[in-house]
Amino acid sequence: MTQHPAPAEQPPWTPFDEYLWHTCEIVADVVQGQLDRRPFVATVAPLPPGDRALATGPARPFKWMALGDGSYHHSNTFVMGSPAFVIGSLLGNAVGNSSRRAAAARDAQPRWVPGDPGEVTVSRMGVFLIHPVKPAESVLLHWSGLRSIDLVAPDVFHTHFVNTSGTQMAMRIATPWASLMFALAALTRFPSHPRLLERGWLPPGFEQRSAALGRPCRPATSLVLGRGGT
Repeated sequence: MTQHPAPAEQPPWTPFDEYLWHTCEIVADVVQGQLDRRPFVATVAPLPPGDRALATGPARPFKWMALGDGSYHHSNTFVMGSPAFVIGSLLGNAVGNSSRRAAAARDAQPRWVPGDPGEVTVSRMGVFLIHPVKPAESVLLHWSGLRSIDLVAPDVFHTHFVNTSGTQMAMRIATPWASLMFALAALTRFPSHPRLLERGWLPPGFEQRSAALGRPCRPATSLVLGRGGT
């Protein structure tokens, strides 16, 4: 009798899987033009007229920026006293200048700088991360104004845009709604994005695993390709 290997056991369903499953539901409703059937989502985000919130959850922004411009305070020390004291003081001052110069050089190198964590609202038209204490640090991005989008991790949305000052900006938002943000931005601004058309906004094998665990995803891929309506 032929022996067949036992099917591999599926990993357990996680909270992040739940976010991804609801992402599939929301995207399917968007493509099918069925958003009216979705439950109302309360939010403090300043949604523009005609927009509606689709999801809220935890998030943290990251900006690609330098912490300084390379400048630092150079100390010039005038010392009087014994030769040993003068030499020691000048040496200490030189070490301090060198340390400040190195720190300034490091700060002049762009890096991903984290902002404060908060709650994000994902809407049909954009994403809103409202800072509860510092309004100037709130993130308000409309899908139609984005220059590029990507998912650098299943839970990290990446984008480039031009801010209100005309400066090119790069930002990442770490959130379990990252896939939803990517899909909505792609449907609005980048409808031919390969990751949208090839279902690359979901982790590999997620749909198959969802079906095996009794949580099948709605087939939004064919709906997207067929442009079933928004």
